[in-house]
Amino acid sequence: MFKQPKLTVVGAGPGDVDLITIKGVKTLASANVILYDALVDDTLLEYAPNAEHIFVGKRRGCYAYEQDQINELIVSRAFSHGHVVRLKGGDPFVFGRGAEEMEYAAAQGIEVAMVPGVSSSVSVPASQHIPVTKRGSSESFWVITGTTKEHKLSTDVHLAAKSNATVVILMGMSKLGAIVDLFKQEGKDDTPIAIIQNGTRENEKVGVGTITTIQKEVAKQELKNPAIIIIGDVVKHRERIMELQKNHSQNDLPEYPSKKVQHHKIDIKGL
Repeated sequence: MFKQPKLTVVGAGPGDVDLITIKGVKTLASANVILYDALVDDTLLEYAPNAEHIFVGKRRGCYAYEQDQINELIVSRAFSHGHVVRLKGGDPFVFGRGAEEMEYAAAQGIEVAMVPGVSSSVSVPASQHIPVTKRGSSESFWVITGTTKEHKLSTDVHLAAKSNATVVILMGMSKLGAIVDLFKQEGKDDTPIAIIQNGTRENEKVGVGTITTIQKEVAKQELKNPAIIIIGDVVKHRERIMELQKNHSQNDLPEYPSKKVQHHKIDIKGL
């Protein structure tokens, strides 16, 4: 039976499998082929038990496929199998190359669709009680890639360091020293900064400090990629929430049985 070739780019969310959208889950269930990245939790593949699963991500600097090969794989599988789902971490339109893959497939006559994902740029800070905007602290925020395709620090970081906005930097750990230096040049030595590794996952790690102290904190906690850097006064909100919770400790509250948090698989048939 002829299957209409189609590509759907799906955002898997920041890491926690519960943060994929319901529409994303439905799309996985309809897929004939899943091409998934390294930041995608393998558990999500259970929503597509009858599809072919192909890992096309990068781990420890090693590529399973180059981007040109991924593009060709999308096209070849779409024509041979039908519905290809490109499953990417976070939101594929935020430094995820989803737009490029859709454009390539569309140029080959393939129907394309997009299911947005929960972007790690906003959700990972939020999961640690860090809002990217807060009245009285920040009126706007920048989301910047720390490393350009030329493997250099984005020039937008220079501009962002001059602003009063919250600055969220993805893929910037290898450039942390240069980022810190830029903010110091702007006289922002005491500006709060947080670094969150493996955000929303069980192995999440968090380092908090100031522009002056953060590199020592990174070394102490051995923080590394994948991580998100958040710079700005909004980082103080996390400490404020923790202080309030500490002041209202468990000793002042009724006792409830402790329960381990579990992920709940969505019943597709009920949707």
